[in-house]
Amino acid sequence: MMIKVSELIKSGAIEFLKKEYLYLCIFCGAFAILIYFTVDFPVRLAPFTTVAFLIGAITSMICGYIGMRIAVQSNVRTTWACCESIDAGFHVAFKGGMVLGFALVGIGLLILQIIITVYSKFLIDAQYKSEADVEKGMRHLFEMVAGYGLGGSTVALFGRVGGGIYTKAADVGADLAGKVCEGLEEDSPDNPGTIADNVGDNVGDIAGMGADLFGSLAESTCAALVVSCHGISILNTQDAVYFPMMVTAVGIFASFISVLFVNIGTVTKENVESKLKL
Repeated sequence: MMIKVSELIKSGAIEFLKKEYLYLCIFCGAFAILIYFTVDFPVRLAPFTTVAFLIGAITSMICGYIGMRIAVQSNVRTTWACCESIDAGFHVAFKGGMVLGFALVGIGLLILQIIITVYSKFLIDAQYKSEADVEKGMRHLFEMVAGYGLGGSTVALFGRVGGGIYTKAADVGADLAGKVCEGLEEDSPDNPGTIADNVGDNVGDIAGMGADLFGSLAESTCAALVVSCHGISILNTQDAVYFPMMVTAVGIFASFISVLFVNIGTVTKENVESKLKL
């Protein structure tokens, strides 16, 4: 029964994301055209900002989908493990969230580095060959790379809002149909509306959160890069403008160490909160 319900939740979440991402693709395509004619076209440059925006939007969609798939796979395993002990269920849930976090940050940072490397070859190396124009070229580079963060934030906004609306509608609908009309307990297995409720939790709180995490990472890193490129003249080397990305990369390695502390001791009902804070 548990596997059957989890398969229904997974199929419902996938169908919702397919429909949501279809409309998101249409919106992002129209918005990309607007970006091209308002940002790239007036300065007679190739559509660097537009392409960065589309890459950010696609990456955010991928991150949302990854988050949803990890959630629906780990949720049922967490439920089964909790039947054995709180400690076993906690570690399954924690590892599922850990995979999601590391995957999204790694993907976001890797693609951002690839964009910067490729844009540097096509923009700075090709058009700004004199040292006097390098600072200007770096500013143009990171201002166009900022489209990557805009694309991620755009999809994250729709993912959180659209998924959140569906989550609340499913939650209220399940409560009205089960608790009010039939007198059932909340999340009762006799109420099929709870499947829609759990689908909403996955697409809103998990898939939307995955896209939101990527969007926050991309836009904050891009914003820091834009700020850093305006101080090239006071820096000893041009490579210093990449410091924000180094901070993000160091944070990944720091997280590798910090997640190990969760294995200290046994998790019980009384110390779950303290374990998460640790």
